[in-house]
Amino acid sequence: MQIAQHTVATLEYTLTDDSGQVLDTSEGRAPLAYVHGTGSLIPGLEKELEGKASGDAFQIRVPPDMAYGERDEAIIQTVPRSQLPAEVEIEVGMQFQAESEHGMHVLTVMEVQGETVRMDPNHPLAGVSLNFDVKIVEVRAATSEEIEHRHVHGPEGHDH
Repeated sequence: MQIAQHTVATLEYTLTDDSGQVLDTSEGRAPLAYVHGTGSLIPGLEKELEGKASGDAFQIRVPPDMAYGERDEAIIQTVPRSQLPAEVEIEVGMQFQAESEHGMHVLTVMEVQGETVRMDPNHPLAGVSLNFDVKIVEVRAATSEEIEHRHVHGPEGHDH
């Protein structure tokens, strides 16, 4: 069976940046399983997986525009310290989740100056080309419940 709309693909992978730094890997844990065609993966990776079959192994490079987009310096914000949790010592590199009309976003603290904090809402991998080393472990038809819920269920299903 080939990976296509509404199939479940299970894959082993290692993700690196252009310098070869490992950003993520399935090594040492269960392979990644997802329902194809539901937007669960970055567009460039999902496109390259289309038509692949169990046992296929390959490497691909996904440019920023097909991954997490280019960095946008114009969206960096300075916010009052009072908008962040009072009980937390704010430090550069910390990340917070915030919800907007476009969904959940991760904001990374860039700078703390007195009562203001510079926050970067760009995805941490924005502007980065992503290199995947992938092996397809299994491809199967998704169940109607998996298609409806847009994610893979275990053998017993699950409750929401």
